[in-house]
Amino acid sequence: MFTAMIIIFIVGYILIATEHIIHVNKSATALLLSVIMWVLAVCYMPETHSHLVHHLGEVAEILIFLLGAMTIVETIDTFGGFRIITDRINTTKKTTLLWIIGILTFFISAVLDNLTTSIVMIALLRKIIGDKKDRWFYAGIVILAANSGGAWSPIGDVTTIMLWIAGKITAGNIISTTFVASIVSLAVPLAILTFAMKGNVTRPEIQSGAIQQINVSRKEQILILALGTGSLIFVPVFKTITHLPPYLGIIGGLGILWTITGIIAKRNPDRDNTTLTINHVLGRIDMPGILFFLGILMSVNALSSCGQLALLTTTLDGIPLIEPAKYYVITTIIGILSSIVDNVPLVAAAMKMYSAFPVDHYFWSFLAYAAGTGGSILIIGSAAGVAVMGMEKIDFIWYLKKISWLALTGYLAGCITYIIQAAVTA
Repeated sequence: MFTAMIIIFIVGYILIATEHIIHVNKSATALLLSVIMWVLAVCYMPETHSHLVHHLGEVAEILIFLLGAMTIVETIDTFGGFRIITDRINTTKKTTLLWIIGILTFFISAVLDNLTTSIVMIALLRKIIGDKKDRWFYAGIVILAANSGGAWSPIGDVTTIMLWIAGKITAGNIISTTFVASIVSLAVPLAILTFAMKGNVTRPEIQSGAIQQINVSRKEQILILALGTGSLIFVPVFKTITHLPPYLGIIGGLGILWTITGIIAKRNPDRDNTTLTINHVLGRIDMPGILFFLGILMSVNALSSCGQLALLTTTLDGIPLIEPAKYYVITTIIGILSSIVDNVPLVAAAMKMYSAFPVDHYFWSFLAYAAGTGGSILIIGSAAGVAVMGMEKIDFIWYLKKISWLALTGYLAGCITYIIQAAVTA
């Protein structure tokens, strides 16, 4: 049963990757996979039945956060708030836009987190780039930049948050030790593309039924943009102050935004406010993407509960090298594996195995970098990737061909940068 679970997970993974060939929605495959994995898990280890509710609670926190963030972003978009930003991005040159999007995403991700940032940036891309394949390409860069930006900030990625809360890293140390490696992991792919990309992007056509017909004023656009982005930025502050989960912060922000939009609609009874209500916005949320998230995370959690991931980290620990080379190799491999298996259980297993390492040990900061940026290698290897995949309906194989090699190149360049920096500062 132990081996069967691994085989079935691989088969499910292949079916998700070949969605466009078998014509079965990846969300349906992921949901079925999660059910089969947990049935096998309970048959193999009956005590894992109690783990199911625990893991479902953890996944539900992410899903509620994702739902809240998507609703806030869609509300800003509905009110035309993003036009205030996109109207200032006048360039259509592909290479210039590439660096603008990459750098903007990189730094926003450090302040928010990679998941929220990717949602915001996809909303911006839809206003800037009309051609679907061009937008897919820039969406891939958003995934790279969001994960790279989140890796050097204590609040930028779920794994850095885990390490920070557990007392494995301090904020100052994680920034000083991983910032250069993180920016290299993005700069290398951008530099490669600078020489490869040519031409201009096409702007999307302005729809006549958009902002003009619903007659949103400039003040209302600015207000909703400020409230929406303020709600997203406040989430890490809320978590730091209250020590409560981030999803409560996002729910609070959504509640405030919902209230204000209701007041705006009430004060303007003479116009058609139907499309401006949160009820209407909720209909635009990508529910299949959220359900895909549910299925894939629960499938991975089944492997975590039955010990397959713990066995993986134990196997890695047997690599016959001496310190520090051994732990550099182990962490680099964990980063690559995080593109296949969710990085949260991998990092959790590593935290248990190497709990003897002191706070701010080089292993912890390198683990934060590797687990954060390594997830970019495959589109379903990170929360940002899964969210973008759902929002833009990006094909797994397309990403594998066009983006994965860039992500891997940047990831390895960042690894080398980190090791050199650690050796110089030792």
